[in-house]
Amino acid sequence: MTQVMAIISLPVLGVGLGLAVFWLIGSFMVSWRKYPAFSAAVAPASDFMLSTPDGLSVAATFWPGAKLNSPGILLMHGLGDTRQAVAANADWLAKQGFAVMTIDLRGHGQSSRAPHSFGLNESIDAQTAFDWLKRRQQGAPVGVIGISLGGAASLLGTSGPLRADALVLQAVYPDIRRAIRNRIAAYIPRPLSYVLEPLLSYQSPLRFGVWPDRLTPILSLASYEGPVLIAGGERDVYTPPSESREMLAAAAQGRGLLLLQGMNHPEASAAQSDEYREKILAFFSSTLGAP
Repeated sequence: MTQVMAIISLPVLGVGLGLAVFWLIGSFMVSWRKYPAFSAAVAPASDFMLSTPDGLSVAATFWPGAKLNSPGILLMHGLGDTRQAVAANADWLAKQGFAVMTIDLRGHGQSSRAPHSFGLNESIDAQTAFDWLKRRQQGAPVGVIGISLGGAASLLGTSGPLRADALVLQAVYPDIRRAIRNRIAAYIPRPLSYVLEPLLSYQSPLRFGVWPDRLTPILSLASYEGPVLIAGGERDVYTPPSESREMLAAAAQGRGLLLLQGMNHPEASAAQSDEYREKILAFFSSTLGAP
């Protein structure tokens, strides 16, 4: 009897250890990280803090536009980055005459510590910043550039996507399960990713109080009625071109797909090329109006 119990307990112990390992991996994926010191904004830009409805503080930087009611653009960074990652593009857009705002999503940079939730709770920060910029620009059109996590945050709000007048989604995953599978498959054979992915994605009810299906930006995008530009890296294995094309097809007013040649996910997220900027400027000038 003792031998039988020992034989049974070994697989049970192995399963338990495996689940514990994947819980620790999930904990690392959502954990807050320490960020390096920030450089203060240079005039005419200014730094400030926003308060979210759920009691957190969100760090922001604002560049005034050419006029008090110039069109505005909100830029939101990707997972593990900060608003400094998009500062160069923000400064460039401000020089074109737009009013521009960047934020550190919760759990990033100088904002309040909070677990990462892949756009779910970060959508509160996105809504708070968008509303502030819309008021500041006296109701003028406001567009959004959402990069990876920032793009998901612009779509996954409890009331649906941000009511932006134009939306750029850059390297944004269509659904969390595929996003996890793609990242696993970047390191091990893809068939194994289908086995391991549920051990991470189905932690979401315990961590966030929602099932993985709630983390599906492509479904939310279908309810967004404004013009959309999809951008991604031609060599991105985390959000491959095929998924970017799916995102474009889901948009009611898809305006185009920009595949950045030779760029992987981090490179596409940090794009500052002439091609990228020309496309962004043309898109916002046509949808928001010349600043």
